This record gives sequence, structure tokens and C-alpha cells, in this order.
Amino acid sequence: MNIVLLESLAISREKLSQLAAPFEAQGHQFTAYDDGCRDTDELIRRAKDADVLMIANSPLPPQVVEACPRLRLISVAFTGVDHVPMELCKEKGILVCNCAGYSTDSVAELVFGLVFGLLRRISACDTAARSCGTKAGLVGFELKGKTFGVVGAGAIGGRVAQLAKAFGCRVVANRRSVAVGTTVDGVEYLTLEQLLAQSDIVSLHVPATAETKGLIDKEKLALMKPTALLINTARGVVVDNAALADALKAGKLAGAGIDVFEMEPPIPADHPLTGAPNTILTPHVAFATAESMEIRGEMVFENVRLWMEGHPRNIMG
Repeated sequence: MNIVLLESLAISREKLSQLAAPFEAQGHQFTAYDDGCRDTDELIRRAKDADVLMIANSPLPPQVVEACPRLRLISVAFTGVDHVPMELCKEKGILVCNCAGYSTDSVAELVFGLVFGLLRRISACDTAARSCGTKAGLVGFELKGKTFGVVGAGAIGGRVAQLAKAFGCRVVANRRSVAVGTTVDGVEYLTLEQLLAQSDIVSLHVPATAETKGLIDKEKLALMKPTALLINTARGVVVDNAALADALKAGKLAGAGIDVFEMEPPIPADHPLTGAPNTILTPHVAFATAESMEIRGEMVFENVRLWMEGHPRNIMG
């Protein structure tokens, strides 16, 4: 089979060669590209003879899928697959597998990096220290004792809930599969509206779907405490970022930590959040640690091996 990796997995060449070696030893062809190409025509040229495509989080244009008559599997080195034309893949009988779970710890840990950055005003403190300043106006807040709301308590949200409990928070959550009013492992499940109204910190962990697009809009933001923080390491379209920027500018929200946007970074200089106060913006890095990249590299190849053996896993759609 012809296996084509269309973008970098952010692992060493030695590790990539090690992962590809068993397939090449079986007579399969493996070709890897790592130049970050986004040109559709060039992607078609690279992919058109593939039986298997490997991608990460760059958008896969439907034209590329249409141009691949032999394509049978797309192994996605990512958790979300909203950048893949799933309906088209379904129509053409192409299996799509993801790498669920590879970045659970890395994303959860960045959530708290953003939380502490906002609560303790770390960026402003750094600026003050470098400019002969003092702590004047920089007294922060403790996380202990706060109500921490988790929207979407799956694997990553569940890990965030565990860490929040370890820091001494009351943890509340909202998840479609758990009945409102129940308590599971010390986490209280509420309606989304209740969670937003009660939480001091709200952390989002839902996928991008038709139902979650614009989930946190102007009306939902208005339910939050003016002292609350919003953290989004999920998907950018879940939040109306223009409404979020307005709420921050009006003092209706204390701060926001945002890792994901409507588009993959770089975001435009005039994006609404770049001018909003009390924000920490990161360029979609929550999933990206040396450890998580190694894990997902192994998973994306393991997905292909298991599919070839007739036991596919992590099937999406």
C-alpha cells in the first residue's frame, strides 16, 4: 500500500523512521512531507495515489479526497476531525480514525497554566519586574475554594476536573450523557446555564459540531459572574469571540485564556481578542508537548497497522 504523511507529526526524523520501518519492511511505500503545504493543487499531487493518508490538524480540502481514487483510510494525528470532510469520506467509503487521548494531560495542564496566568496576573508581573516595578496593583487571587465549571466532561474535561479538585475547588460540570442533579466522583452535574452562573472559572472541552457552534454566545456570557474567567482549549467556533471581546472590554467578565480560534493561527492582527483586556492568547498549543507528540506519532501508525489487520480503532463518524 501507498502511505502518505501530508504534514509533520512534530517528532524527530529518527522516531518517524522507526515508526515507518515495519510498514516498509512489509513492502508498503511510505512518503512523508513536513513543509506545511496548504496549496490544494500540490496536496492533490502528493496524495492522489495514496491508499492511506496521515494528517494532523491542518485542513484537508475535499478536493484532495475527491482526487484520491485509491484512498481507504485517513489516520488523523489529532482528536478533533472537523477539519476533515467527513460526509465526503462516508460517501466514498473512506474510514477516518483519530488519536483520541494522546493530549489529555497536555491540554489539561495548559488549562491551569492559563488559569494561574490570569488569577496571578503573571504576564503583568513579569512586565513590572522587568521595568523596576513592584506588586502594586498586581495582587491576585487563589484558585483554592473557587467553583470550577467544566463544560464537556469527557477524557480531557475529566482530567481537568480531577486537577481542579486537587487544587481545592468545588467542581461542577455539564455533559449530555450525565443527568443533571447527579454527583459523580465528587463532581456535581448542572445545566449549562446553572454552571455558567455559579462558576468562577469555566473551562470548555466540547468538540466542534453543529450543536456546539456558538455555544458560548452573548446571552451565555451574560450569565457568567463579572469576576469569572473563561478558558477555551477546545475548538474556536464554540465561542462567539467578538461577543467575548465585548464582554471583557465592558468589564462583564474578568478575563479569558484562549488557545483556539475561528481559524488556525496565525490569527489576524485585528482579531477581536487581540485588543481585549485581561486575556492570555496562545496559538493552539495546548496539545503540543514533546510527550504528546511522541504518543500521537505512535498512535497514528498503530491506527494504520490495526486497520490493515482488520481491527480498526478510533473510528470517527
